[in-house]
Amino acid sequence: MSENLHMRAQQLIAQQRVERISTQEETWLAAHLAECEACSAEQVQTAQALAAFRSMNIELPKNLAARTQLRVRLLRTNCQRTIRAACCSGRSPGFPGCWVLPVRLSSGVDLNGPAPSWACPDRLALGVALWWLVPGIVAMGAVLLQKWARADITE
Repeated sequence: MSENLHMRAQQLIAQQRVERISTQEETWLAAHLAECEACSAEQVQTAQALAAFRSMNIELPKNLAARTQLRVRLLRTNCQRTIRAACCSGRSPGFPGCWVLPVRLSSGVDLNGPAPSWACPDRLALGVALWWLVPGIVAMGAVLLQKWARADITE
């Protein structure tokens, strides 16, 4: 039971540094710290460690923020390219960027203009249908042509 009290006191000491604790817990902690030297020492050590961390002066390079922003932008661009390539080559319907080209082609809008997919659900459906059906139709046509060519050669 005694260990549970000490563990609870340590948890309350840590919690008190981060957020407010209830008045009941605060009075219990104060009473426990008055009785227990080990927990009082733990509270003092925690306060000293935090004060030491706050007093540290860490020098950072002056252009660290700009370099970090540049790296984040480059990483985001690379990730977007990878996601687009992976999703669009796999015909993933969960990636809205895959719908842009078929929707714009089916709506007759140039590729640089805004896509009207949100305003015209029938065009969206046509675009998605084209996105899913055209590659299959082309592949099936290629297979049939190859079979017909083999049939002509064997006759």
